[in-house]
Amino acid sequence: MSTKEVEKKSSGGNPFQRLNQQLAGIEPGLDPIVMTIGEPRHEPPSYVIEVLEENKDGFRKYPAIRGTDEFRAAVGKWLKNRFSLSDAFNPDKSVIPLNGSREGLVFGCVSARDYLKKDGKPAVILPNPFYQSYGAGAHIAGADEILLPEPADGVLPDLDAIDPDLLDRTVAFYFASPANPQGTVAPMEYWQKLIKLARKHNFMLFADECYSEIYRDTPPTGILEAAEAIDGTLKNVVTFNSLSKRSNLPGARCGFAAGDPEFIQFFADFRNVAAPQVPMPIQALAVRAFGDEEHVIENRRLYNEKYDAAEEMLAPLFGSVRKDGGFFLWLDVSRWGSGAEVAEKLWRETGVKALPGAYIASDMPDGSNPGDKYIRLALVESLETSKEAFRRILDSLE
Repeated sequence: MSTKEVEKKSSGGNPFQRLNQQLAGIEPGLDPIVMTIGEPRHEPPSYVIEVLEENKDGFRKYPAIRGTDEFRAAVGKWLKNRFSLSDAFNPDKSVIPLNGSREGLVFGCVSARDYLKKDGKPAVILPNPFYQSYGAGAHIAGADEILLPEPADGVLPDLDAIDPDLLDRTVAFYFASPANPQGTVAPMEYWQKLIKLARKHNFMLFADECYSEIYRDTPPTGILEAAEAIDGTLKNVVTFNSLSKRSNLPGARCGFAAGDPEFIQFFADFRNVAAPQVPMPIQALAVRAFGDEEHVIENRRLYNEKYDAAEEMLAPLFGSVRKDGGFFLWLDVSRWGSGAEVAEKLWRETGVKALPGAYIASDMPDGSNPGDKYIRLALVESLETSKEAFRRILDSLE
């Protein structure tokens, strides 16, 4: 299948399978360096096996859907410390464990629809580009999927441009900060404007904050602290986070949802019949990990070291590539073709496997795709391997 044929296909579905389909039969020019999937490859905490061994008897039991007391307390303590939440924040009422944030982001949309009970066909708003699970949530909820273009130059979506009638029938609004793939971070004022819209029009605001601990210099503002600063409550807001990026534990499949206590209770009741529980030994590992910041600091240092190298090597060709948060490069390659064309060129000539930006975005009503001129590179390899990838990209494009 030619590049053009692949580009004409729907942007729905798994972007990595779509890329594999495009590159099928093409031999890489050099030994492959895969930079497509945001799968952390830094070392996980040293105590993983120790904690699982100490708690192995927990694998014999069905866990409670609301998690262990220790899990909720550990997540609550971490949230209070990280985001300066007040003592009014009650993790027993406002925190539940998830099998990774993806599961929660999908099921949360169905729960939002049923919780709000709005008349007519519901709508779900999501940024574009976006994490594909947002679209899956909208699909399962039977909602209209409304795309909100998110510019790649650090400019956040224009909230004033959204039709109030659309907001009235919205049940869920997904928003990521730091954004994937652009790395844009929402400031306090933007969060609060969005939260006020959620409360005025009564929709659930779902904050995907999985990259909250992967940042360059300044810790990103969180939705819970922004909500508390308005009126001391968490009404209409939920944050989703996990151990995957923060602690290099994507295989543990452990995350949490936290926020509006009334919605969290409703969500927990739904999950109790629709979703698997998180095993207690995994929850015990989360308790240990959320109480340990040393490995997180080291993890962040390693990513920032790679961003420094990328800035030094790639900025002369692309301009500054440093982003406020996350661990992706989002490169404008339009001088050499579309993102899909350049991804194929890099694979064929250099063995660097990059993800076309259009594959994690959808076409807008006018036919444009906000990711079309970009490629995304995940900085998950070692520093030396990342530098080798940068050298190959320069050799191919300069």
